Amino acid sequence: MKQHLRYLIHGLGAMLLAVAASRSAGASVALLMEEPYGGFGAFNPTGHAAMYLSHICAESPTELRMCRDGEYGVVISRYHRVGGYDWIAVPLIPYLYAVNSVDQIPASVDKTEVARLRDTYRRRHLERLAPDTETGAMPKGDWVQLVGSSYDRTIHGFQIETTREQDERFIAYVNDRKNVGHFNLFFHNCADFSRVALNIYFPDAIHRNFIADAGITTPKQVARSLVKYGRKHPELKITAFVIPQVRGGMPRSHGVDGVAESLAKSKKYIIPLIALNPEVSGAIVAAYLADGRLKMPKDAKVFEISDAEVTHVPGSNAAKARKPLLVEDPGQE
Repeated sequence: MKQHLRYLIHGLGAMLLAVAASRSAGASVALLMEEPYGGFGAFNPTGHAAMYLSHICAESPTELRMCRDGEYGVVISRYHRVGGYDWIAVPLIPYLYAVNSVDQIPASVDKTEVARLRDTYRRRHLERLAPDTETGAMPKGDWVQLVGSSYDRTIHGFQIETTREQDERFIAYVNDRKNVGHFNLFFHNCADFSRVALNIYFPDAIHRNFIADAGITTPKQVARSLVKYGRKHPELKITAFVIPQVRGGMPRSHGVDGVAESLAKSKKYIIPLIALNPEVSGAIVAAYLADGRLKMPKDAKVFEISDAEVTHVPGSNAAKARKPLLVEDPGQE
């Protein structure tokens, strides 16, 4: 009996070790809730949503794979009018800073330097997505959102642990489907992409808010859902972090709002609404107070890019993987 019990305990221990080992060391998925900026950000203060996948990397801007040693993961999101694609993946360092390596990240920038960094990276890696104009100049357009995001805004991250199996399932999901853009601000936006992506990892974790956001998926609602899910599942160890906007002469970003929140907090919207329809105005404020708030964590750590490096990947060629990603986009399918 004692020997049988010993075998049972040994087998249970081995099973628990196997379950623990199924979580890649440090593997995680994070929602990046990015603050709005500029003229459009003032009009629509809901910001931008993207996904940071710590152990998934970009074989190209439209194809994912598991990371090798020395890589830093990938940021993936839905964009409007960029190469005709629905989603685009960019390695973490260039996504945040428009450079290839940590030692190239500037401590301070101005508009001229940001434009130079973005255009240099575009010419080397994103020419197929954002080709030169007929005169050979840098094109205008939304492609600038792909690189140097930290120059424009502060980013709030909500990170949750993943397993290798979950990462592989997500890779298969996005790689096996047609990547054709049909962006819609109301029902097929960047936050909708993050909602679907997170639900692939954690089914039914992220939901629309029909009270405070009128059914429109917003970055703040995705964050609210993820935080609520993380509290229900403490074993997933949800954490928060912040990526500060780079210092310098770029205009500063401002806080993220939901739909009802942006109306309730903005005098230019709420005062005319009160004058025209007090009942509707009261309903908007009530919706925000009842189900539209997200208290940002005060103890969120500042994200350290060096901590994001992937290490100890079985069978990985670290020396080869440390080279900057030079794979060109294959073009629209």
